[in-house]
Amino acid sequence: MTIIATYYGANGWLIEFDKTRILIDPWLSGDLTFPPGDWLIKGELGKEIEVPKDIDFLLLTQGQPDHAHPPTLEKINKSIPVIASKAASNVVSEIGFTQIKTLEPGETFKKNNLNIQASSGAPVPNIENGYIIESGIDSIYIEPHGFLDKRIEPRNIDVLITPVIDFSLPLAGKFIKGKTVLPQLLKLFNPKTILASTTGGDITFTGIINNIIKVDGSVDDTSLFKDTNTSLINPEPLKEYKFDKS
Repeated sequence: MTIIATYYGANGWLIEFDKTRILIDPWLSGDLTFPPGDWLIKGELGKEIEVPKDIDFLLLTQGQPDHAHPPTLEKINKSIPVIASKAASNVVSEIGFTQIKTLEPGETFKKNNLNIQASSGAPVPNIENGYIIESGIDSIYIEPHGFLDKRIEPRNIDVLITPVIDFSLPLAGKFIKGKTVLPQLLKLFNPKTILASTTGGDITFTGIINNIIKVDGSVDDTSLFKDTNTSLINPEPLKEYKFDKS
């Protein structure tokens, strides 16, 4: 079986397991804003992206607008099934989606012959989700803020979608812990490939928060991978990455 991953920038991905197409945390059109307004932080896409066709289901890690982005979700067929964290389920319900499965950390759901296990993710402020998706042949782990659920038992995962950079704010501390969590992920999952996520794409940010964020790490730093069989990919937006089981 083959996994195909297409990056949309920020937290957005299209993942294909054989014939199953999963759209994850899409931000494809419109600006990204957080309360109380643009002065705090605003994100703008370099160009809008069409909603991909033939989506089998949506998978949402968080209810924050950079994961459950209302202007994008408004453009998606509301009959498409959604698997989501509790906060994200509330967002899509208000928008009008009708087939919603809420997963709490630790819960598992089978969809299209895939086993989807929710893990404990970022506290923003409530605990959100990461996911392990397994077909029986191939597997992916995704968590967009670098928060690792300590209850996950060691296992081999083919592809990890994770940030590899730390972002922090004064007083609040680290809210993205990609660099910090990376050694733990390598030991726990022994992945073949890591796809750097969350901080990439053709996106411009402005606002007060953007000016005070501290960044630690680089997507070009491969020092942690010297004694592993893991490859690190800094994905280009809209490029397909194929992973065949060998």
